[in-house]
Amino acid sequence: MPGIPPVSRSKGVSRSFYLSLRLLPAPMRNAASIGYLLARASDTIADSAGASPADRLAALRDYSRAVGGSIAAFPCPADLISGIPDPRERALLEELPGLLESLALLPAAERDLVRGVVATIIGGQELDLIRFGNATAAHPVALSDGAALTDYTWRVAGCVGEFWTKLGFLTLGERFSGAAPEMLLPLARDYGTGLQLVNILRDLPRDLAAGRCYLPVANPLDKDRLLDSHRVWHAKARAAVAQGLAYADSLRSRRQRAASVLPALIAEETLDLLENADWKTLESRVKVPRRRIYPLLARAFFK
Repeated sequence: MPGIPPVSRSKGVSRSFYLSLRLLPAPMRNAASIGYLLARASDTIADSAGASPADRLAALRDYSRAVGGSIAAFPCPADLISGIPDPRERALLEELPGLLESLALLPAAERDLVRGVVATIIGGQELDLIRFGNATAAHPVALSDGAALTDYTWRVAGCVGEFWTKLGFLTLGERFSGAAPEMLLPLARDYGTGLQLVNILRDLPRDLAAGRCYLPVANPLDKDRLLDSHRVWHAKARAAVAQGLAYADSLRSRRQRAASVLPALIAEETLDLLENADWKTLESRVKVPRRRIYPLLARAFFK
Protein backbone atom coordinates (compact mmCIF):
# COMPACT_ATOMS: atom_id res chain seq x y z
CA MET A 1 0.00 0.00 0.00
CA PRO A 2 2.45 2.60 -1.19
CA GLY A 3 2.60 5.80 0.80
CA ILE A 4 0.00 4.72 3.40
CA PRO A 5 1.25 2.60 6.31
CA PRO A 6 -1.31 -0.16 7.06
CA VAL A 7 -1.85 1.00 10.63
CA SER A 8 -2.72 4.50 9.39
CA ARG A 9 -5.01 3.14 6.65
CA SER A 10 -7.02 1.29 9.31
CA LYS A 11 -8.18 4.60 10.80
CA GLY A 12 -10.51 5.16 7.88
CA VAL A 13 -12.48 1.96 8.44
CA SER A 14 -12.43 1.57 12.24
CA ARG A 15 -11.48 4.34 14.65
CA SER A 16 -11.66 2.19 17.80
CA PHE A 17 -9.60 -0.68 16.33
CA TYR A 18 -7.16 1.85 14.92
CA LEU A 19 -6.54 3.07 18.47
CA SER A 20 -5.78 -0.49 19.60
CA LEU A 21 -3.39 -1.00 16.70
CA ARG A 22 -1.58 2.25 17.46
CA LEU A 23 -1.04 1.08 21.05
CA LEU A 24 0.55 -2.21 20.00
CA PRO A 25 4.31 -2.58 20.37
CA ALA A 26 6.02 -1.75 17.08
CA PRO A 27 7.11 -5.35 16.30
CA MET A 28 3.45 -6.48 16.30
CA ARG A 29 1.87 -3.47 14.63
CA ASN A 30 2.50 -4.02 10.92
CA ALA A 31 1.32 -7.64 10.69
CA ALA A 32 -1.70 -6.96 12.93
CA SER A 33 -2.69 -3.96 10.79
CA ILE A 34 -2.32 -5.86 7.53
CA GLY A 35 -4.33 -8.77 8.93
CA TYR A 36 -7.10 -6.44 10.07
CA LEU A 37 -7.34 -4.66 6.73
CA LEU A 38 -7.35 -7.91 4.75
CA ALA A 39 -10.17 -9.22 6.93
CA ARG A 40 -12.07 -5.94 6.69
CA ALA A 41 -11.77 -6.13 2.89
CA SER A 42 -13.18 -9.67 2.82
CA ASP A 43 -16.10 -8.55 4.99
CA THR A 44 -16.76 -5.69 2.58
CA ILE A 45 -16.74 -8.09 -0.38
CA ALA A 46 -19.15 -10.43 1.42
CA ASP A 47 -21.58 -7.59 2.19
CA SER A 48 -21.54 -5.79 -1.17
CA ALA A 49 -25.00 -5.05 -2.55
CA GLY A 50 -23.60 -4.84 -6.06
CA ALA A 51 -23.42 -8.58 -6.79
CA SER A 52 -25.43 -11.73 -6.17
CA PRO A 53 -24.55 -14.04 -3.25
CA ALA A 54 -23.10 -16.54 -5.74
CA ASP A 55 -20.86 -13.87 -7.31
CA ARG A 56 -19.76 -12.61 -3.90
CA LEU A 57 -18.94 -16.17 -2.86
CA ALA A 58 -16.85 -16.67 -6.01
CA ALA A 59 -15.06 -13.36 -5.40
CA LEU A 60 -14.33 -14.30 -1.78
CA ARG A 61 -12.80 -17.58 -2.89
CA ASP A 62 -10.60 -15.82 -5.46
CA TYR A 63 -9.61 -13.28 -2.82
CA SER A 64 -8.75 -16.07 -0.37
CA ARG A 65 -6.46 -17.64 -2.96
CA ALA A 66 -4.75 -14.28 -3.52
CA VAL A 67 -4.20 -13.81 0.22
CA GLY A 68 -2.90 -17.36 0.46
CA GLY A 69 -0.44 -16.75 -2.39
CA SER A 70 -1.78 -19.37 -4.77
CA ILE A 71 -2.73 -16.74 -7.36
CA ALA A 72 -0.74 -13.60 -8.09
CA ALA A 73 -3.43 -10.92 -7.87
CA PHE A 74 -7.03 -10.18 -7.05
CA PRO A 75 -8.68 -7.55 -9.25
CA CYS A 76 -11.84 -6.79 -7.28
CA PRO A 77 -14.85 -6.87 -9.66
CA ALA A 78 -16.16 -3.40 -10.44
CA ASP A 79 -19.76 -4.34 -9.62
CA LEU A 80 -18.69 -5.36 -6.13
CA ILE A 81 -16.95 -2.05 -5.55
CA SER A 82 -19.88 -0.05 -6.93
CA GLY A 83 -22.19 -1.80 -4.44
CA ILE A 84 -20.29 -0.41 -1.43
CA PRO A 85 -21.94 2.76 -0.09
CA ASP A 86 -19.07 3.78 2.22
CA PRO A 87 -16.32 5.59 0.23
CA ARG A 88 -13.68 4.52 2.77
CA GLU A 89 -14.50 0.85 2.24
CA ARG A 90 -14.57 1.32 -1.55
CA ALA A 91 -11.11 2.86 -1.29
CA LEU A 92 -9.92 -0.15 0.71
CA LEU A 93 -11.00 -2.53 -2.06
CA GLU A 94 -9.35 -0.34 -4.69
CA GLU A 95 -6.09 -0.44 -2.71
CA LEU A 96 -6.01 -4.23 -2.30
CA PRO A 97 -3.07 -4.72 -4.72
CA GLY A 98 -0.86 -2.60 -2.48
CA LEU A 99 -2.13 -4.33 0.64
CA LEU A 100 -1.35 -7.74 -0.84
CA GLU A 101 2.14 -6.46 -1.66
CA SER A 102 2.53 -5.41 1.98
CA LEU A 103 1.52 -8.91 3.05
CA ALA A 104 4.12 -10.47 0.75
CA LEU A 105 6.86 -8.29 2.31
CA LEU A 106 6.20 -9.49 5.87
CA PRO A 107 8.70 -11.92 7.43
CA ALA A 108 7.67 -15.47 6.55
CA ALA A 109 6.44 -16.50 10.01
CA GLU A 110 4.33 -13.35 10.39
CA ARG A 111 2.99 -13.74 6.85
CA ASP A 112 1.92 -17.32 7.64
CA LEU A 113 0.04 -16.19 10.75
CA VAL A 114 -1.78 -13.46 8.79
CA ARG A 115 -2.68 -15.85 5.99
CA GLY A 116 -3.98 -18.42 8.46
CA VAL A 117 -6.26 -16.06 10.37
CA VAL A 118 -7.63 -14.40 7.23
CA ALA A 119 -8.38 -17.82 5.70
CA THR A 120 -10.36 -18.78 8.81
CA ILE A 121 -12.30 -15.50 8.76
CA ILE A 122 -13.10 -15.86 5.06
CA GLY A 123 -14.33 -19.39 5.79
CA GLY A 124 -16.88 -17.91 8.19
CA GLN A 125 -17.96 -15.33 5.64
CA GLU A 126 -18.38 -18.03 3.00
CA LEU A 127 -20.63 -19.95 5.40
CA ASP A 128 -22.70 -16.79 5.82
CA LEU A 129 -23.25 -16.50 2.09
CA ILE A 130 -24.19 -20.17 1.81
CA ARG A 131 -26.55 -20.11 4.80
CA PHE A 132 -28.20 -16.78 4.11
CA GLY A 133 -27.84 -16.48 0.35
CA ASN A 134 -31.59 -16.77 -0.30
CA ALA A 135 -32.81 -15.28 2.98
CA THR A 136 -35.00 -12.18 3.06
CA ALA A 137 -36.63 -10.03 5.72
CA ALA A 138 -39.91 -11.85 5.04
CA HIS A 139 -38.25 -15.27 5.15
CA PRO A 140 -35.23 -14.99 7.47
CA VAL A 141 -32.92 -17.86 8.30
CA ALA A 142 -31.61 -18.57 11.80
CA LEU A 143 -28.56 -20.57 12.83
CA SER A 144 -29.51 -24.11 13.77
CA ASP A 145 -28.18 -24.25 17.32
CA GLY A 146 -25.73 -22.84 19.86
CA ALA A 147 -22.88 -24.90 18.44
CA ALA A 148 -23.31 -23.23 15.04
CA LEU A 149 -23.22 -19.79 16.67
CA THR A 150 -20.15 -20.66 18.73
CA ASP A 151 -18.40 -21.97 15.61
CA TYR A 152 -19.26 -18.80 13.69
CA THR A 153 -18.00 -16.49 16.43
CA TRP A 154 -14.74 -18.44 16.58
CA ARG A 155 -14.27 -18.25 12.80
CA VAL A 156 -14.75 -14.51 12.54
CA ALA A 157 -13.38 -13.33 15.91
CA GLY A 158 -12.09 -16.03 18.27
CA CYS A 159 -9.39 -16.89 15.76
CA VAL A 160 -8.34 -13.22 15.83
CA GLY A 161 -7.62 -13.44 19.55
CA GLU A 162 -5.49 -16.50 18.90
CA PHE A 163 -3.69 -14.74 16.04
CA TRP A 164 -2.97 -11.68 18.19
CA THR A 165 -1.50 -13.93 20.90
CA LYS A 166 0.64 -16.02 18.55
CA LEU A 167 1.92 -12.85 16.90
CA GLY A 168 2.82 -11.39 20.29
CA PHE A 169 4.85 -14.41 21.32
CA LEU A 170 6.45 -14.61 17.85
CA THR A 171 7.58 -10.99 17.74
CA LEU A 172 8.17 -10.23 21.42
CA GLY A 173 8.90 -13.59 23.04
CA GLU A 174 8.85 -13.43 26.83
CA ARG A 175 8.30 -9.66 26.68
CA PHE A 176 4.75 -10.31 25.51
CA SER A 177 3.28 -12.06 28.55
CA GLY A 178 4.17 -13.66 31.84
CA ALA A 179 1.68 -16.45 31.08
CA ALA A 180 2.40 -19.51 28.97
CA PRO A 181 0.84 -19.65 25.48
CA GLU A 182 -1.26 -22.70 26.38
CA MET A 183 -2.90 -20.71 29.20
CA LEU A 184 -3.34 -17.50 27.21
CA LEU A 185 -4.71 -18.91 23.93
CA PRO A 186 -8.05 -20.15 25.39
CA LEU A 187 -8.58 -16.74 27.03
CA ALA A 188 -7.84 -15.05 23.71
CA ARG A 189 -10.27 -17.29 21.85
CA ASP A 190 -13.08 -16.72 24.36
CA TYR A 191 -12.42 -12.98 24.38
CA GLY A 192 -12.67 -12.75 20.60
CA THR A 193 -15.88 -14.77 20.49
CA GLY A 194 -17.32 -12.52 23.20
CA LEU A 195 -16.61 -9.39 21.18
CA GLN A 196 -18.37 -10.90 18.16
CA LEU A 197 -21.35 -11.87 20.31
CA VAL A 198 -21.66 -8.24 21.37
CA ASN A 199 -21.82 -7.24 17.68
CA ILE A 200 -24.48 -9.89 17.02
CA LEU A 201 -26.61 -8.76 19.96
CA ARG A 202 -26.31 -5.10 19.02
CA ASP A 203 -27.07 -5.66 15.33
CA LEU A 204 -29.93 -8.16 15.71
CA PRO A 205 -32.71 -6.06 14.06
CA ARG A 206 -30.45 -4.85 11.26
CA ASP A 207 -29.28 -8.39 10.48
CA LEU A 208 -32.86 -9.64 10.62
CA ALA A 209 -33.89 -6.99 8.07
CA ALA A 210 -31.36 -8.63 5.73
CA GLY A 211 -32.75 -12.11 6.47
CA ARG A 212 -29.92 -13.15 8.80
CA CYS A 213 -30.53 -14.33 12.35
CA TYR A 214 -27.42 -15.45 14.21
CA LEU A 215 -29.36 -16.33 17.36
CA PRO A 216 -30.50 -19.98 17.27
CA VAL A 217 -34.30 -19.71 17.48
CA ALA A 218 -36.99 -21.85 15.89
CA ASN A 219 -38.81 -18.85 14.40
CA PRO A 220 -36.73 -15.71 13.79
CA LEU A 221 -39.93 -13.70 13.25
CA ASP A 222 -41.03 -14.34 16.85
CA LYS A 223 -39.71 -11.26 18.68
CA ASP A 224 -40.52 -12.63 22.14
CA ARG A 225 -38.36 -15.70 21.51
CA LEU A 226 -35.65 -13.52 19.99
CA LEU A 227 -35.57 -11.35 23.12
CA ASP A 228 -35.43 -14.47 25.32
CA SER A 229 -32.47 -15.75 23.30
CA HIS A 230 -30.91 -12.30 23.36
CA ARG A 231 -30.88 -12.37 27.17
CA VAL A 232 -29.28 -15.84 27.24
CA TRP A 233 -26.50 -14.87 24.85
CA HIS A 234 -26.07 -11.49 26.54
CA ALA A 235 -25.00 -13.35 29.70
CA LYS A 236 -22.63 -15.53 27.67
CA ALA A 237 -21.14 -12.45 26.00
CA ARG A 238 -20.63 -10.77 29.37
CA ALA A 239 -18.71 -13.81 30.67
CA ALA A 240 -16.60 -14.08 27.51
CA VAL A 241 -15.69 -10.38 27.46
CA ALA A 242 -14.56 -10.71 31.08
CA GLN A 243 -11.93 -13.13 29.79
CA GLY A 244 -10.46 -10.17 27.92
CA LEU A 245 -9.75 -8.44 31.21
CA ALA A 246 -7.94 -11.52 32.51
CA TYR A 247 -6.07 -11.76 29.22
CA ALA A 248 -4.91 -8.15 29.38
CA ASP A 249 -3.76 -8.50 32.99
CA SER A 250 -1.24 -11.14 31.92
CA LEU A 251 0.53 -8.87 29.41
CA ARG A 252 3.81 -7.30 30.38
CA SER A 253 3.79 -3.76 29.01
CA ARG A 254 1.28 -0.99 29.64
CA ARG A 255 0.81 -0.40 25.90
CA GLN A 256 0.05 -4.09 25.30
CA ARG A 257 -2.46 -4.14 28.14
CA ALA A 258 -4.16 -0.97 26.89
CA ALA A 259 -4.38 -2.26 23.31
CA SER A 260 -5.92 -5.51 24.52
CA VAL A 261 -8.31 -4.17 27.15
CA LEU A 262 -9.80 -1.25 25.19
CA PRO A 263 -12.17 -3.45 23.12
CA ALA A 264 -13.33 -5.13 26.34
CA LEU A 265 -14.13 -1.80 27.95
CA ILE A 266 -16.11 -0.69 24.89
CA ALA A 267 -17.89 -4.06 24.81
CA GLU A 268 -18.78 -3.84 28.50
CA GLU A 269 -20.38 -0.42 28.01
CA THR A 270 -22.28 -1.75 25.00
CA LEU A 271 -23.55 -4.70 27.06
CA ASP A 272 -24.65 -2.29 29.79
CA LEU A 273 -26.72 -0.42 27.20
CA LEU A 274 -28.16 -3.71 25.90
CA GLU A 275 -29.08 -5.09 29.35
CA ASN A 276 -32.73 -6.26 29.22
CA ALA A 277 -33.25 -4.24 26.03
CA ASP A 278 -36.68 -4.24 24.42
CA TRP A 279 -37.15 -4.43 20.65
CA LYS A 280 -37.47 -0.67 20.25
CA THR A 281 -34.12 -0.17 22.01
CA LEU A 282 -32.47 -2.75 19.77
CA GLU A 283 -33.89 -1.09 16.66
CA SER A 284 -32.19 2.16 17.69
CA ARG A 285 -28.86 0.29 17.26
CA VAL A 286 -27.26 0.91 20.61
CA LYS A 287 -23.72 2.21 20.32
CA VAL A 288 -21.18 3.64 22.75
CA PRO A 289 -20.98 7.38 21.90
CA ARG A 290 -17.79 8.58 20.26
CA ARG A 291 -17.24 11.01 23.12
CA ARG A 292 -16.78 7.99 25.42
CA ILE A 293 -13.98 6.38 23.41
CA TYR A 294 -11.12 8.59 24.58
CA PRO A 295 -12.09 8.37 28.29
CA LEU A 296 -12.15 4.60 27.84
CA LEU A 297 -8.75 4.80 26.16
CA ALA A 298 -7.38 6.69 29.16
CA ARG A 299 -8.88 4.08 31.48
CA ALA A 300 -7.34 1.30 29.38
CA PHE A 301 -3.90 2.92 29.46
CA PHE A 302 -3.84 3.35 33.22
CA LYS A 303 -5.60 0.13 34.12
